[in-house]
Amino acid sequence: MAKISDPNSKLIAENRRARFDYHIESDLEAGIMLQGSEVKSLRKGGSNIGDSYASVEGGELWLINGYIAPYTQSNHWDSHDERRRRKLLVSKRELSRLWNATAREGMTIVPIKMYFNDRGIVKIKLGVAKGKKLADKRETSAKRDWDRQKARIMKESRRD
Repeated sequence: MAKISDPNSKLIAENRRARFDYHIESDLEAGIMLQGSEVKSLRKGGSNIGDSYASVEGGELWLINGYIAPYTQSNHWDSHDERRRRKLLVSKRELSRLWNATAREGMTIVPIKMYFNDRGIVKIKLGVAKGKKLADKRETSAKRDWDRQKARIMKESRRD
């Protein structure tokens, strides 16, 4: 059964490969600093966080390589760079926790999804993750296939 989501939040973009490519140990919600044309573009649904990651640099958290499409109705001098670095807003305690987590070997911060919260503010759900090896990815794929096959068998047995 699908999860019941918050009716007030609107999903903008989701990094579906994150759960396949990484073991996500913990997650947190962060705000993001955007320009006006970027928010308008997000409301139209023009974004991609599949290739992006977050990094702690200079005591600040940054979203790197996140794509937000240019807003077509903005002035040419007011438009934004699609792949610019965007500052993520977290508390000092969360920032130090992320710094310590990424200091360990093989840990990284990946965006899981971007959405509007119930007040209409753009938020990003970040995950502290460790990359999977090829065998782990195969295991995840095999488990997903088995779950699908099991559901199909259960559905057919209920018909009879």
